[in-house]
Amino acid sequence: MVKNRLIIVSNRLPIILEKRKDNKWNIKPGTGGLVTAMAPVLKNRGGLWIGWPGNILREKRAMDGILHEHKKDIGFNLKAVDLSLKEKEYFYKGFSNEIIWPLFHDFIAHCNFNPVFWHYYKKVNKKFVDVITKFACQDDFIWIHDYHLFLVADGLRKAGFHNTLGFFLHIPFPPPDVFIRLPWRIQILHALLDYNLIGFQTQRDRRNFIQCLRTFIKEIKVIGKGQVVSLNIQDQQIRLGVFPISIDYEEFSHLANSQQVAEAAWYIHENFPDRKIIFGIDRLDYTKGIPERLRAFRNALRRYPELQKKVTFIQVVVPSRREISKYETLKIEIERLIGEINGEFTQMGWVPLQYLFRSLNREELISYYRTSEILFLTPLKDGMNLVAKEYCASNSGEEGILILSEFAGTAAQFQKNVLLVNPHDIEGMADAIHKAYHMTHETRKRRMRRLRQNVRKFNIFWWVDSFLSAAIAKNLQNFPLVEESMPYENIW
Repeated sequence: MVKNRLIIVSNRLPIILEKRKDNKWNIKPGTGGLVTAMAPVLKNRGGLWIGWPGNILREKRAMDGILHEHKKDIGFNLKAVDLSLKEKEYFYKGFSNEIIWPLFHDFIAHCNFNPVFWHYYKKVNKKFVDVITKFACQDDFIWIHDYHLFLVADGLRKAGFHNTLGFFLHIPFPPPDVFIRLPWRIQILHALLDYNLIGFQTQRDRRNFIQCLRTFIKEIKVIGKGQVVSLNIQDQQIRLGVFPISIDYEEFSHLANSQQVAEAAWYIHENFPDRKIIFGIDRLDYTKGIPERLRAFRNALRRYPELQKKVTFIQVVVPSRREISKYETLKIEIERLIGEINGEFTQMGWVPLQYLFRSLNREELISYYRTSEILFLTPLKDGMNLVAKEYCASNSGEEGILILSEFAGTAAQFQKNVLLVNPHDIEGMADAIHKAYHMTHETRKRRMRRLRQNVRKFNIFWWVDSFLSAAIAKNLQNFPLVEESMPYENIW
């Protein structure tokens, strides 16, 4: 066994299991920012990833066999946490996505503070603790991810674990006047204080966390300033850091320059001749501001008629959490708006809005990134938003322009070289579309070149190294490759 391993713990394993007609299982790569970020980092370094596989299997041995069978292809060990149907319902759909997700994104009216959810949240966090204690060694660094697993450090400490524990929150952390609505706020704050290092996406999120501690726990002292500060509380010292997550720049840039992407990009533009493409891609989620964005596009076409027949807006919505009623209602609203806009403005040979309700594979996605002159991202609130960084890395022609919500975590890094908008300001977003359309070639080049330099410098490996350095004074070089690594696109 490799010593001093890096162990990643997240709600989901970085895979999707699909059952074939012959009753055997296929493993596909998972989706989401964490998988995109961590899979190439962990591969072939003897690490371990612990999480729920996304399926309810009656036979644990069957799951262990499936994961072991695909270990060589994946490049690191996977250990599954088994959840029952009721645990999935109350822990994942309930507490995680009907309490924490809306509350931390300032959608208080969407919260369902059912006390049963809290009991199952504690129960499932204990299951994660049990798997970690079974497979972790005393020298391993254990890195817990996101809001599903706030309580894991508390459970590990009670089990006698003295390992260094890191935690990274991928979503925003709310201010005290929002966090106060959470009935279990004190328990969660105390549980978080059992981590050695807590990482946040932005200075705003860390500041909100510190203000919550001062409001609800008192007697804390913050020492230092900059990326990492120390927090002294009741003879404990915890480090709090700001680590904006990123992507593998070289992977996206390399694929954007490949022959297959170049051909696919050419085909896309052939379908929209003499038009600038506005592109948006989001999970189906009420935090992404999709209806507001569609209304802004309609407003732009009304107030700036010279844009008609000159732009095409391609909006991709990736299916997500449709078992939650609010998400299905959102889908209906999006499709109603799209129908209204196309009904109002469509002319012979021009449909203003193209809509895809599906996932895109990596090649398709980068083809759209490379082709689109304008990326339109307007989340109402977002921890980071890696789409913005993927677009920049894929924009090899350096001619794209990014319209970005000022409430996305990415805005703190990109603010000087993007068109920042308030996603609640419909006319302001429409004005940004007009400005982006008329922006000079030289200005677009200058801005995109700076954005690409930023993403290249502060890439996913910088993110991991900065977190590990703050947590255990190590970096990725201290977790050497145990066999020759393969490019990320070949992992699966």
